[in-house]
Amino acid sequence: MDIDELAERVMAGDRRALSRAITLVESGRADHRAQAVDLLEALKGAGRTALRIGLSGTPGVGKSTFIEAFGMFLIAKGLRVAVLAVDPSSTRSGGSILGDKTRMEQLSRKREAFIRPSPSQSQLGGVARRTREAVAICEAAGFDVVLIETVGVGQSETMVADMSDLFLLLLAPAGGDELQGVKRGIMEIADIILVNKADGDLKSTATRTCADYAGALKLLRKRPQDPAGFPKAMTVSAVTEAGLPDAWEAMTELAEGRRASGHWERNRAEQARHWFLEDLRAGLLARLHTDPDIRAEVDRLGRDVAEGRISATAAADEMLATMRR
Repeated sequence: MDIDELAERVMAGDRRALSRAITLVESGRADHRAQAVDLLEALKGAGRTALRIGLSGTPGVGKSTFIEAFGMFLIAKGLRVAVLAVDPSSTRSGGSILGDKTRMEQLSRKREAFIRPSPSQSQLGGVARRTREAVAICEAAGFDVVLIETVGVGQSETMVADMSDLFLLLLAPAGGDELQGVKRGIMEIADIILVNKADGDLKSTATRTCADYAGALKLLRKRPQDPAGFPKAMTVSAVTEAGLPDAWEAMTELAEGRRASGHWERNRAEQARHWFLEDLRAGLLARLHTDPDIRAEVDRLGRDVAEGRISATAAADEMLATMRR
């Protein structure tokens, strides 16, 4: 199948073509990378956009359960939903379980839904190296909402905010103590905090936790481009589906407010520029491994640093000077 045919089938909503397209952009082979660039350029002609929602949270908070319940809720409203779930990769073997799809049994059976788990590989920031390009492919395929689930919460798990329109932080009841170390990194960029598991014996605890975070959000800098009341904290239950309609109403209110203020377009333009620079940095770093002359010099300097003949800083300066020449 050539690239033009693959692009046409993706834009026609062919699920097999969609999976193949994402596999192509995730490939590290040089020939596949060239084809992926051509594919993404061809898909720009679709002119489609989706609401991109990033989602992060602590392990065990119920991200997959929430996404399934929320996805089913959106489908019932007549929307098509794509889920891009990033699974952590082993630093030893490089492998990933990719089990998120198995946790979403109901959602995975729906024709209006598409679930794609991807390994994070060595990428930091909670997302995979090519998640942003997978989002663009899902948009071209006609999905209305693209949910991007990160590996987990942490100070570096904020990269998803650079590829989404809204960023949700999912918390567990009484989870404040374990999150003290990430408040500055995560809470400053969260648009909506959702305290999950607000049901049964945990309902009252979830309500108190929500109130605590609502108070904390008031101390953060206000965002003049957003409607009054944002960022905000809310309670939800992925099990009983309580709070899902209110959460969706808040998301649409925020999205519409940003469109009306012009922030939506400015934000996407800034994100595009950000990822251009990221791809440029990645390409320059790749030369250190693919260019044989540069690789030989890197290996030589690496040995000198390891044996104490030169400092790491001086070796880096020497390598940069060599590349400039």
